[in-house]
Amino acid sequence: MDIGAIMEALAEQGVTVLFKVDAERMAEKGKPWTFVASGAPLREDVLVRTDAASVEQCLAVCLPRLRDLGFSFPE
Repeated sequence: MDIGAIMEALAEQGVTVLFKVDAERMAEKGKPWTFVASGAPLREDVLVRTDAASVEQCLAVCLPRLRDLGFSFPE
């Protein structure tokens, strides 16, 4: 899975995507990864976001939701 290609495809559709890892949460054995998708194509009350233990877990939660909202991106 090419995360860069997914993020670019979403950006081309007007979606802003943020992926981050938090050192403090990682040290605390929490859920250090965060994925957030927002922007004009999403209604103001819709924010696609999750915190997870891995990049893969973030994508497993957020990508299906974005597809359900009508966005397309590479598999």
